Amino acid sequence: MIVADIEATGLDPRKHSILSIGAVEFEHPENQFYGECRMWDGASIMSDAIKVNGFTEEECSDPKKQSLKELMDKFLLWVDACEDKTLAGKNPSFDRDFLNDSFARSHIGWHFAYRTLDLTSMVYMDMVKRGISVPTKNNRAEISLGSLLIYLGLPEEPKPHNALNGALYEAEAFSRILYSKNLLPEFAKFPIIHI
Repeated sequence: MIVADIEATGLDPRKHSILSIGAVEFEHPENQFYGECRMWDGASIMSDAIKVNGFTEEECSDPKKQSLKELMDKFLLWVDACEDKTLAGKNPSFDRDFLNDSFARSHIGWHFAYRTLDLTSMVYMDMVKRGISVPTKNNRAEISLGSLLIYLGLPEEPKPHNALNGALYEAEAFSRILYSKNLLPEFAKFPIIHI
């Protein structure tokens, strides 16, 4: 599977643009991808979104950065070399929708499948199986990336968010929840808990 994370100028792929993509091929975790681009012409910027990912408005539109199409072409080349193209992540529907919109916007006739592997759902099921109370807010499960990582014995992701860091942390979390083992050497010093 491909564990991917994107950073964008907002929450709606029709109005906002990808700024960076990070990805890890789960079966071959040494195979990683990271790329940044400028936002597409006319894309909107949500100030809260760029506060999270640390990009400035100037960086979002920097003409020296590659275009969205150039980034998507490079990402597709990387994806094509992966064995299993199932998309996975903390919020893979968000990432999938942005990636698919960006492929279409770049006139690239490829897209990720509708079905994805959702890390939050897997942690939710693990908590229920173990009799651990699932945190809720407004009568819904509230499992943030930070709480999910702590549940699996990992530190919180550094801030501001970086797409490759997100993909690495999520790939490690998938390994711990699926196989009860460490995947990436940078996380080996953190003991596996709740498994």
